[in-house]
This record gives sequence, C-alpha cells and structure tokens, in this order.
Amino acid sequence: MRRPVARNLSVLTALAAAFAVGAAAPPPSSALPPTTAPPAAPAKQPVAVGYGGAVSSVDADASAAGIEVLRKGGNAVDAAVATAAALGVTEPYSAGIGGGGYFVYYDARTHRVHTIDGRETAPRTADEGLFLEDGKPLPFADAVTSGLSVGTPGTAATWQTALDHWGTRDLGTVLKPGERLARDGFTVDATFRTQTEGNEDRFRDFPATARLFLPGGELPVVGSTLKNPDLARTYEELGRKGTGLLYHGDLGRDIVRTVNKPPVDPAGDRVVRAGDLSLGDLTGYRAKVQAPTETSYRGLDVYSIGPSSSGGTTVGEALNILEDTDLSKLSETQYLHHYIEASRIAFADRGRWVGDPAFEDVPTKELLSQRFADSRACLIKDDAVLKSPLAPGDPRHPADCATGGKAAPTTYEGQNTTHLTVADKWGNVVAYTLTIEQTGGSAITVPGRGFLLNNELTDFDFVPAAQGVPDPNLPGPAKRPRSSISPTIVLDRHHRPVVALGSPGGATIVTTVLQTLIGFVDRGLPLVDAIAAPRASQRNAATTELEPGLWNSRERTELEALGHQFTQNPEIGAATGVQRLGDGRWLAAAEPTRRGGGSAQVVHPAG
Repeated sequence: MRRPVARNLSVLTALAAAFAVGAAAPPPSSALPPTTAPPAAPAKQPVAVGYGGAVSSVDADASAAGIEVLRKGGNAVDAAVATAAALGVTEPYSAGIGGGGYFVYYDARTHRVHTIDGRETAPRTADEGLFLEDGKPLPFADAVTSGLSVGTPGTAATWQTALDHWGTRDLGTVLKPGERLARDGFTVDATFRTQTEGNEDRFRDFPATARLFLPGGELPVVGSTLKNPDLARTYEELGRKGTGLLYHGDLGRDIVRTVNKPPVDPAGDRVVRAGDLSLGDLTGYRAKVQAPTETSYRGLDVYSIGPSSSGGTTVGEALNILEDTDLSKLSETQYLHHYIEASRIAFADRGRWVGDPAFEDVPTKELLSQRFADSRACLIKDDAVLKSPLAPGDPRHPADCATGGKAAPTTYEGQNTTHLTVADKWGNVVAYTLTIEQTGGSAITVPGRGFLLNNELTDFDFVPAAQGVPDPNLPGPAKRPRSSISPTIVLDRHHRPVVALGSPGGATIVTTVLQTLIGFVDRGLPLVDAIAAPRASQRNAATTELEPGLWNSRERTELEALGHQFTQNPEIGAATGVQRLGDGRWLAAAEPTRRGGGSAQVVHPAG
C-alpha cells in the first residue's frame, strides 16, 4: 500500500512545483507597494514550495493573513498570531479568543525550542463534583452546552505572551488582517455549512449565536459572504487596548456575565446550566512559558508541548517504543500493527499519569525515558494483539513487560480544534494548535462580541475513569484539563528544523501526529503524502478506528487475522506542516481533502 499512496499523492507535489515554477516570484518585500488590503485569498492547494516563509492552515484566508504579515517583514510568531486571529473569523467553531491552545516555537538565532501552555482553567470554585448532580455525572451533551463547561480563555494571553517574548509586531498590527476579514466577510464553504447544520438546534437556543451564524434565521448558503462586525470591533478594541481588555476590563466582564447567566432564548425549552466564572479567575490567568518535551528518534530531536497536554509525552513515548523496530523494512501490515500497539500502550500510560502538573505529580521525564519505553515495547508481539484496556506501566520503576496494575479505559475527548504551522525567512518556526473544544464549543456567543465560548472543561473526567485507579484528570480549582494537543517541531543533529506539524481531532491528535511523523521519517513519504495517507487511531480501546482508505484494504483483513478489531471513522484529524528543504526553500503542506482541504502558501513561490 505504501508505494501506491506515495506515487498517487506525489502528483500533488509535482503539480505544486510546476505551478510555482510558472509563477513569477514577487519582488522583495522592500519593493512591495504599501497596501491597505491583501489580495483575494488564493484557491486552496495542499502543497506550496518557495522562499521567504510559509504558512499552512485549514483555511485559505487565514493562511493568506499569515503570508501578508511575513511579506511585510513580520516573523513566524507575528504571522502565527495573525493566522490564528483570522481562523477565529473563518473557523469560529474550532477556535477563537473564547478558547485556548498550545504554542511551540523554534528560535533560529538560539536554536532552542520554547512553548506556551495557553490552556483554559477551571473557575477557582470548581471541585471534583463540577459535573455531578445528585452524585451522578451530567449527560455529556448537557454539560457541553452550559456555562459549567466554559474555562477561563487563554488564547488572547497566548498571543500576547508569544509576541512579548519572540514577536516583532504589536498585537494591534497582527490582528488587522483578521479584523478586516471579520468586517468584510468570508465565503461560506460546504464544511462551514455542514458544521453549522450540525449545531443548528443548539445555536437557535442562544439569540446572539443564532443572529451571527444563522443569518435571517436560516443556515448560511454555500458561496454567500458571512460578516462578523461584532468580532471586527472586538479585535480592533483588543488591538488598541491590549489583552487587559479581556483579563481586567469590559470584555472580561461581558464573558463573566455570559457564563454565569447564559443568554438563552426564553421561548426555548433547553435547560442551560450556569457557570461560576469570576473576574478574579480572569485576572489570575497566566499563559505559561515552559520547557518543551524532547525525545530522540532516528537521530532527530522531537520537541512538543508538555503537560497539561498529554501530546508531547504520548507521542514521545510511542516513538521511543518504536525506536528499536525498523519500520522502513516492515510490510505495510506489520508497520501498522506496530504503530497501533505502540499507540495502545502510550495511551494506557497517559491515562494513569498525565494531568495538570500544578496539581498532579506528573512523571514527564520518566514517561519519556528510553528505559521505560523499552520496558513497554517488549509487550508487542508480531503475531498477537494486546487487549484493551491495557494496564499502565510505572515509569518511575520500569519492569520489563510488566502487566500489573489495574486498567482504566480512555475517556472521551471532543474531536475538533484547528492547527497552523508557520516558518519565516530567518528560519524561525511555529507549530500552534488552538481550540474551543467541540465543534461550536459551548454554543454560547458573548453578546455584542462576535465569538463563541469554549467547552474545554468537559475535557476533565466527570468521575474517575475506573474505580480504584488514580485519575489525574478530575476537575479542581483553577486546574487545566488534560489535552491531547500535540504541536511538534523536529530538528536535526545541528539543531536546524526538519519538519513541524500538528493536527486537530481531540484524542486522535496524538495518533495523527504520530502516524504522520513515522510515515514521513520511517516510510519515506513526502510530507503532503504522509499527511494525506489513510489513518488508524488506537487509544487503548477494544477497537481501532480506521478511515475508509484502510477499511477497504487488504491490510485490514491481515490485521484482523492477527486479532485486531476495527470500527470505521470517516475522517481522522486534519494536519498541516512545514518542511525545511536543503536549499533554503520551505515546503508547506496541508490536507488535500479532509475538512474540505487545507491551504499551503509561501511568500515567494519557487519550485
């Protein structure tokens, strides 16, 4: 299967290169005339190659916003914030200033990787009973569409922290493309309409949400222009006054009022529970600059985000488990088998050990040790399948092939979010995943402000995952729920970037990033082909999810003969990435089809 996938999808790379060669390279940025508005966003393409920097996201308008900033002399951090702000307009059901995320940055001058934990936090009044009523957990859907699910937003603090530490432009400047896009509008596509339709019943129960996303009381028409003047004004004010507007000012008061008394349609019959967010929760919020996770794989250094996200530790542990297996020489079936089993094991350990390190004793270093990985890798057999839920190992006291301890199932995590990847002409790189959790978040729009609030607190486990097993992901005051977000930057032994990538998809983020990395590194797939290849996702469950490309394959039959069980998932993840080529060019890559396809762009195309 590997060769047909690579051969067919590599046509995309060739087409992009031919397009780039035929296009005249723009003049240097210093020669560009001043502009008040960017050109219309180009048609989506999954791969672009050239100089001057690169941006890859799910949306062409958002990628164009980042390219605009790069073209005007901004760096990768400036462009990443601009792209993220534009995604808050065009991908409002996935991200925005009502949510949070994780930011990973490679500094080309120092050759170091830095990260920001911009995860939302629970109110200071929250405890382990946050989602319990009469001692029983709330139905998940009721918890999502409520003020109870809304965590203190971290996105604006992430933007400001990144700009303060590593950016070259102020917040007002990089918000301008998004502000303009919100004011002038964007073109509704089939994905946006489908996502709106999936949330229609919820959106109708909140007048501010219905006015914004159901124009004239109807679903938005594909090809129509959707404007968000409230968000344009919010961005303008945020850029002018700074993030104090949200964490100390009027915008924060609007958020608190909305969470604590959700503005529900009085004619509706939906029961919407109030939250308990305070101005003190906003005032006390901090985006955390922290060390990345790091692991070595095939002579490369892999950096990602540490806890409160489980992404870096889980991807890193799985890579360590696979380190001693030459995946390049295995058949497609055995390659998938080893990948699935490594994912299963890493998720078993994630569930037991990873939570917010401000509250939990998370053994990050030990989870990423090769000694621990080796003690778990010996569980994998070529001719047999591990049974889930698999019991965790003990990273502090590794024991070869240990099967002791009590197993706990992997708890549910919403499968939306969005990811962007940026590189600049100086060699700086950003991998940034931001989110409001479910598609449509809590469904609650802050009246007059133009953005949805998150439902991130439903990423906490409502009750312990298994009786008698310690659970590090229960709610607590000002605690950050565990995430699976996995923005990743890979460096060579000279500390230069090789590739950077990430994906949305809830807990499938981990498996998407892992499978894309090993497809690129071990199987030799071009980056766009590794992104496009059909996916499998095993998260310590009885069954492994397969996309249609694997569901209808010979490999599925052979894996089932080994003992694997499968369910079908129509779409897993939606990755973007950038790759440094040997001659100074950047390659940007995005999904060819998932979520309607992504948008890879470069400043100066050159095949």
